[in-house]
Amino acid sequence: MITRQRLAAGVCALLAALAAGLALPAGAAADDTGDRPDPKVELVLDVSGSMRTRDIDGGTRMAAAKQAFDEVLDATPQEVQLGIRTLGANYRGNDRRTGCKDTAQLYPVGPLDRTGAKTAVATLAPTGWTPIGPALMKAATDLQGGGGTRRIVLISDGEDTCQPLDPCEVAREIAAKGIGLTIDTLGLVPDARTRDQLSCIADATGGTYTSVRHKEELTDRVGQLVHRAADPVVTPVATQGAAECTGAPALKSGLYTDREEFGQQRWYRVDVPPGKELRTSVSVAADRAVNPAYGVLLRAVTLHGREIVRGEAEGNGRTDVVSTGLRYPKPAADDDNAPAETVCLQVTHSFSAAAGVRTAPGLPLELTVDVVDAPSPAHDVAAFGLGRGWWLLGVLVLTGFVAGLLWGWLSRWRVAVWRTN
Repeated sequence: MITRQRLAAGVCALLAALAAGLALPAGAAADDTGDRPDPKVELVLDVSGSMRTRDIDGGTRMAAAKQAFDEVLDATPQEVQLGIRTLGANYRGNDRRTGCKDTAQLYPVGPLDRTGAKTAVATLAPTGWTPIGPALMKAATDLQGGGGTRRIVLISDGEDTCQPLDPCEVAREIAAKGIGLTIDTLGLVPDARTRDQLSCIADATGGTYTSVRHKEELTDRVGQLVHRAADPVVTPVATQGAAECTGAPALKSGLYTDREEFGQQRWYRVDVPPGKELRTSVSVAADRAVNPAYGVLLRAVTLHGREIVRGEAEGNGRTDVVSTGLRYPKPAADDDNAPAETVCLQVTHSFSAAAGVRTAPGLPLELTVDVVDAPSPAHDVAAFGLGRGWWLLGVLVLTGFVAGLLWGWLSRWRVAVWRTN
């Protein structure tokens, strides 16, 4: 006789088996990345006295940093080896020589103990000087060894107070060592001089600078940078777009950086062979104060100026990065020797500098170019984000159907037993 417990156990076993089957592709994908060296990230936090200032969403800068660290530590990928270093956290005196040595590793770079790291951050209190240069030198040492991505994320609210050890020169020295270390900087409510210094540090190593005025912005940006370290290593290539398509640099698949002046446009060229698809995206960042309401436009046009496709996005002052992208599939040709089509890419942004803000150099621009096999008509759905997910949808529908049948059978059996009794 089939008992209620046995039937329920059968349903659970069936669903568990289906769930295990669905999990297999993910497991296989995880195995593919098992041989990649673990990425390393060190968060370098300014704990100088100015971090007591209450100008971030009604709270102190230190409170905003602690909240960001708590949320980022909770979301850090398991494969990331993360450490935390402080500057200006321990010495309260006025001796410059001592104050400029005040940098310490709060949590060592390695497998993350989330509770231990969060407890260490909770003990911090704004204290002393701002030795950014010495802290960067020590952080570079902390990240030595291993072949994975290495990244320093510096969070500060003021200029280095330990000149003439210029932190920008320190960053250039780190870059000159060729160890593949990137420094990203975040400025908490920065003034112009702080913004210039932090931008210079980031530029020296191919990193990014972000101006932060709200807690959510800080949390989001630090989280993005930590997760970026877990991605495969891609080294941006510096390029210089032209004022028109004629004479524009010819780009292949890769990641490129450039700068674009206010009120100007940049042109690039990409060759797309028949049967291939061009996928490209662009991000423009505001590394200084800009007026609200801005946007970015990315156009693909022919050599004769006919627009093929475009992508555009806009912002309203609550974000300092605007991104957009486009895709262009080049139909296959009957002739195997058919030449590639030269596609001109035009990048235009509508940022405008706030009053009294420098306009040079231009805003940092990041361009991604990928030329891949064009999808077949049977897989066109991939362009809309489902791709091979149709099989998953079918399995889920089948699972629901089988579970519904079994549940209905169980309900009928229970009613029959109840009537018999």
